[in-house]
Amino acid sequence: MQVNETLNDGLKRGYAITLTAAELDAKVNEKLAEAQPDVEMKGFRKGKVPMALLKKQFGQRVMGEAMQESIDGAMNEHFEKSGDRPAMQPEVKMTNEDWKEGDDVEVTMTYEALPEIPEIDMSQIELEKLVVKADDAAIDEALKNLAETAQDFKARKKGSKAKDGDQVVIDFVGKVDGEAFEGGSAEDYPLVLGSNSFIPGFEDQLVGVKAGEEKAVTVNFPDDYQAEHLKGKEATFDCTIKEVKEPVAAEINDELATKFGSEDLEGLKKQIAERLEAEYAGASRAVMKRGLLDALDKLVSFDLPPSLVEAEAGQIAHQLWHEDNPDVQGHDHPEIETTDEHKTLAERRVRLGLLLAEIGQKAEVEVSDAEMTQSIMNQARQYPGQERQFFEFVQQNQQMQQQLRAPLFEDKVIDHIAEQAKVTEKEVSKEDLQKAVEALEDE
Repeated sequence: MQVNETLNDGLKRGYAITLTAAELDAKVNEKLAEAQPDVEMKGFRKGKVPMALLKKQFGQRVMGEAMQESIDGAMNEHFEKSGDRPAMQPEVKMTNEDWKEGDDVEVTMTYEALPEIPEIDMSQIELEKLVVKADDAAIDEALKNLAETAQDFKARKKGSKAKDGDQVVIDFVGKVDGEAFEGGSAEDYPLVLGSNSFIPGFEDQLVGVKAGEEKAVTVNFPDDYQAEHLKGKEATFDCTIKEVKEPVAAEINDELATKFGSEDLEGLKKQIAERLEAEYAGASRAVMKRGLLDALDKLVSFDLPPSLVEAEAGQIAHQLWHEDNPDVQGHDHPEIETTDEHKTLAERRVRLGLLLAEIGQKAEVEVSDAEMTQSIMNQARQYPGQERQFFEFVQQNQQMQQQLRAPLFEDKVIDHIAEQAKVTEKEVSKEDLQKAVEALEDE
């Protein structure tokens, strides 16, 4: 096997690989000899089929496998000796397309090598960690919001008209073509106007009613309604309004606390403070992470594989185009050209991605099975009722697994670097933290 270098330009590499006919023939004979003990053929005992007959019968089929294995072996040996790591899958082509049995096999291999990543002194990195404490005002605001979500309803003054958001207690009988239908009647039904819990248009027609009134509501069942016999049908509901109630926030007391799993109000306040400070810590980490990435970007400089930069710039351009054109869901759109701005951002992402991967590899950072499972569970919650199908999809999809694993790995490497950096805590207000987060979104 001969491997000759044909290109060495920056990170671009090219090699000509020659597999001689004799080497290929030897590989074929080797594979046939391995298979011979298990081969059965009419007229011969198992394992006693002559090699010449085996070669005539199976030689052509085995030759393709032998050729592929030999080329793969040469490539692997090359990478082990040279220390090169290809940025993307090497491009391999057979150059003598008129090849016939008995000829040497000539192949070209081209790729872009990953660059040498310089060592960095992580102890010299200086970071600022913003710290926000949950003050009484923030806790009181959260309590007020909880009280509103736990709202109750109290009767409006006699003669008051129902407003959007009010609760009306009604009796109703639904009819289609003048005949009452099954499931279309109820008594003392509490309906919140604007909740969209009834057929479209039903609740709108009850805005303005008073207790004691009777109201005929006419609506059309949707064409995709679950009951087949009601799809697209016009229906009239004879409604009797028994009460009109306005929403009132629950009182902030121990009773409210028990609704949210706490023993008393003080326990609920503590629970809220912990939740708020966890939210603040998450936002603070995002700000510090950006600061760390900015610091790393200034610390290192090395050549980047053009193919990786080009692919990343294309992804950035494509993503930004879809953000500007949210109505286009698929990919049936004009070709999107990358700009210098896209390329600059791509270079930063590729540079930092390679650096973090190198640091993580040397530090033996790994994503555990438990961490992956938790990540999949978090993603699965976005598909209520289809969690099991999502789990099975991820288990069968290597690309999806990698998409979930990559950010986990990156975060663990970030934590590893931050542990060795000089981190200064700075206590700030919630508003200051919010401004710092907004600044990230503007960049």
